[in-house]
Amino acid sequence: MAKRDYYEVLGVSKDASAEEIKKAFRKKAIQYHPDKNPGDKPSEEKFKEAAEAYEVLSSAEKKQRYDQFGHAGLGNQGGFGGGGGRSMDDIFSMFGDIFGGGGFGGFGGFSSGGRSQRVNRGSNLRVKVSLDLSEIAHGAEKKLKVKKYVTCTTCHGSGAKGSSGFTTCSSCRGSGQVTRVSNTFLGQMQTTSTCPTCGGDGKIITQKCDSCYGEGIIQGEEVITVKIPAGVAEGMQLSLEGKGNGARRGGIPGDLLILISEEEHPELTRDENDLIYNLYLSFPDIALGLTTEIPTIDGKVKVKIESGTQPEKILRLRGKGLPDVNGYGKGDLLVKIHGWVPQKLTPEERKTLEKLQMSPNFASPQSNSDKGFFDKVKDMFE
Repeated sequence: MAKRDYYEVLGVSKDASAEEIKKAFRKKAIQYHPDKNPGDKPSEEKFKEAAEAYEVLSSAEKKQRYDQFGHAGLGNQGGFGGGGGRSMDDIFSMFGDIFGGGGFGGFGGFSSGGRSQRVNRGSNLRVKVSLDLSEIAHGAEKKLKVKKYVTCTTCHGSGAKGSSGFTTCSSCRGSGQVTRVSNTFLGQMQTTSTCPTCGGDGKIITQKCDSCYGEGIIQGEEVITVKIPAGVAEGMQLSLEGKGNGARRGGIPGDLLILISEEEHPELTRDENDLIYNLYLSFPDIALGLTTEIPTIDGKVKVKIESGTQPEKILRLRGKGLPDVNGYGKGDLLVKIHGWVPQKLTPEERKTLEKLQMSPNFASPQSNSDKGFFDKVKDMFE
């Protein structure tokens, strides 16, 4: 599989400065960091791809060769995203310094110099919220009772029993990381990885909390107020940061993902931001015209049906539809006119229709081979 252009990978132009390239890589690294996307192989590959692009574009020599010859000009020096053999720990060790020693945006705890402990992250939660058309049109505020893992109130998330319930890890001396130095034919290589003794916490629990048994979280529930903007649609997903499951031992909570479900309206049908209403009228109403009421989201409104309006005509009521979720105006209400034919006729009604059928005004505009309106009505009841 051909490699993508490194400038495209980082989303920068060829004349981008070193600082712009650095910022672009930092943004991509945070977006696709493995601790932010646990178990997500495509995100891991994109993380490696961004690191590979940065390794080349941050080097004046490699960047010059790449600009002149492309990937072919780099030979075997072009990075590691496509199978160069370097591990994730190698990547973190090489580029952790561009994050100021604070880790990759607070995810995963990999940083320069091994000064940052690992940060646990809680899992995301997903809930479905059903909305009617009125709530979609005006926006809504919902109170959701969510069952989830919350911070243990006994130990306040530490997982330990009291302040003396844990001790500093002797393997990493509280940093959560261990550094390995290996000798290679190129010289010594230093890599940093999560401490296997404490699992990156930097401390060992000696006395576990009686409530959470050392986890720092317990099962509970929370009432969360969600403000849903106007104009959302079926299948849209909103995200509330930090409102998902609590994380072990004082980590970062996950997010609450809100999936929008749209309730069916008894009279109106949605078509993107437009609404559709099917108006059924009898032949006298269509022929003579009338003023009638039709439903909208905000109540009924009167519309005038002109004499001689043809079936299947569509009347458009501007701005009576749904607002755009991005604020780009409102849709319309489309009123589709349908002709309604009675299933039974009295003898007097039949005679009246037969008289009208003879009038030139009621002759079918179609060819003689096709039956007109009154012929079709008669055939239905004979």
